[in-house]
Formats: sequence, structure tokens, C-alpha cells
Amino acid sequence: MSPRQFPPPAAVPADPDAVRAAARHWTTGVAVLTARDGDEVFAKTVSSFATLSLDPPLISVAVARHSPLAAAVRSGGRYAVSVLAAGQEAVGRRFATPGAGRALGMFTTVPMHPEATGTPVLDHCLAWFDCRLQAVLPAGDHALLIGEVAAADGRPGAPLLYHDGHYRELADHHAMTPTGASA
Repeated sequence: MSPRQFPPPAAVPADPDAVRAAARHWTTGVAVLTARDGDEVFAKTVSSFATLSLDPPLISVAVARHSPLAAAVRSGGRYAVSVLAAGQEAVGRRFATPGAGRALGMFTTVPMHPEATGTPVLDHCLAWFDCRLQAVLPAGDHALLIGEVAAADGRPGAPLLYHDGHYRELADHHAMTPTGASA
């Protein structure tokens, strides 16, 4: 049996609008990336978050390359990711709004508290990861922030989701066994 032959890669990348339209069908969780640089706190809603490794514990999150938040993470060398729970859509919307995620001192409308690195995490979130910056990788118009987890925690509950341009919640969030049968 001969190996399958693949056509050479296209010389022109896919149309950005086609990529955006296709990506809308990928359901993600919703998280808020926070950073502190001096007395200034930054926050932004993100959906491109992933765990990378358990040994050492690493996570990644993508943020616009030229955003003030990316600069704050680079300057401060730390960041946190708070995974939003069902019912926190207003928080997700607030920090998705351009310019709404930068303030001197702590935000007054969204309760936060500092964790191990001094970076704030959101109160009442489903889970959080407090990280020391390990690397910043270029990723097109974004920067991929790799962080070593200094502290993390989670609580039971349902996540806030994002699909096809809308926030959503699970209709039935019963746990499933690995075989797909209800637990």
C-alpha cells in the first residue's frame, strides 16, 4: 500500500470571512483574562483558552497582539484566567466591550480578589488559573500567552458557553460517563 498523496498546500490562505464563519460553529467556554501592571488592572473576555500540560502545569490564552492587556501581561509577568459560570453573561459582555476592561485599582462593578501572584481573579467564577508568564509566542494578529499555573481552583456548576455569536448555557448539564451513558 502506497502512502496517500496530498495536494501541495495552497499558496493563498483561506478568506478571513470564511474562517470566521466556520469558527462560529466551534462552541467554547467563556473566560476573562486579567492582568495587573502596577496599580492598573486589565480584563478582557476570551474564548481561546486551553490547558497545555500538567507537568509542569501550563495553560495558554490568545489575546490581540497590540492590546494594552498583552502589554500589561508582558510588563507584569503574570496573568489569571477566570472561567465564567452559567449566569455570568453580563460579566462576559462587559469585558468583551472595547475599552471596558482597564481601570486604576480594582473594578467596582465586578467583584475580584487577588490570588497567589497578586493577579485578580473574578469572584463567583466556575474556575480560575493564576499564572506566571513563561512565554509569549507570535500567532498572527494575536499573541499566545503561555503561563505556568501558580494556583488554581474550581467549583461545581455549569459553564457559560459561546456558540454562533451568542452566549449560551447548557440545557442539561448532567455528567456523562466516558462511554457516553448518563452518570
